[in-house]
Amino acid sequence: MNTTIQRWLVAVMLALVGMVASVHAADVDPREEIEAVLDKKFSDGKYSRQGADGCMRCHDDQSEKPATGIFDNIHGMAANKHGPMSDRQCEACHGPADNHPRNPRRGQMREPMITFGPDSPVSSEKQNSVCLSCHTDSSRSAWHSSEHAFEDLSCSSCHKVHQKDDPMMTPKLQVETCTSCHSKTKSDLHKRTSHPILNGDMQCSSCHDPHQTVNEYSLNFSSINETCYDCHAEKRGPFLWEHEPVTEDCTLCHNPHGSINSGMLDKRLPQLCQDCHKVPHANVDIPENDLRVRGGSCMNCHNQVHGSNHPRGSALRY
Repeated sequence: MNTTIQRWLVAVMLALVGMVASVHAADVDPREEIEAVLDKKFSDGKYSRQGADGCMRCHDDQSEKPATGIFDNIHGMAANKHGPMSDRQCEACHGPADNHPRNPRRGQMREPMITFGPDSPVSSEKQNSVCLSCHTDSSRSAWHSSEHAFEDLSCSSCHKVHQKDDPMMTPKLQVETCTSCHSKTKSDLHKRTSHPILNGDMQCSSCHDPHQTVNEYSLNFSSINETCYDCHAEKRGPFLWEHEPVTEDCTLCHNPHGSINSGMLDKRLPQLCQDCHKVPHANVDIPENDLRVRGGSCMNCHNQVHGSNHPRGSALRY
């Protein structure tokens, strides 16, 4: 076999080897490789002796990824014996530093750490497992079955622990964070009547618990009505004369996030009442010039729509 053919065969073999290697590399998920590195770092347990002091040399206010804001919130307080600063400090959440602080060789990436957010090299489930290892209280016990968990959200999608004010702990910032996804609710909050949410007197978590779905709509209480009664206790009853829709579901008449109608009603009166009362005032003679009827509102007469305890209150007028 002459030299030219030998060289040609060698070139073909090298090309085939390169193709096989590239196909194999394409089959390997980079995230899986990073998670394998992180798993090994945890098993080795090579934590830094400098703690946060070593991290702040790079992650200061002037860096691309600043982290100094943590020292202004509960996570960064050394006096908090349950916080990360009383244990492994930054590495309590981000894992062992090992060789991460050292400058990588040219052409190499810096050794990975656990980071949080959409650009994290690890899955939302693993990110959340770090947070849930400390936050084990009952209000988060059902997180894994929550709507937010099903949507593959991470805790850092809403919470920001490296800044002074966590948006979920500040009423106005919480509303902005929630409505960045819940756009329909955001539009309702700007309608004519709504709960005092935009001015900060209430927040989404006043009614909803974002960490669980044991109750419908992730409500803080067992039902819609029980949630409403937490503030509107005078509507709870029991009444001598009940109004069936009221005892069943407040949202049959009201939109809790906001409405173009007064009282956050789904429709104007009397159209709302006529959804159920198809033949109002059957066998009752009402003068045509009666101003109460011409005013157009059933509540001109039937003003106790949430229930009455008056002996003659069967028509919810007293």
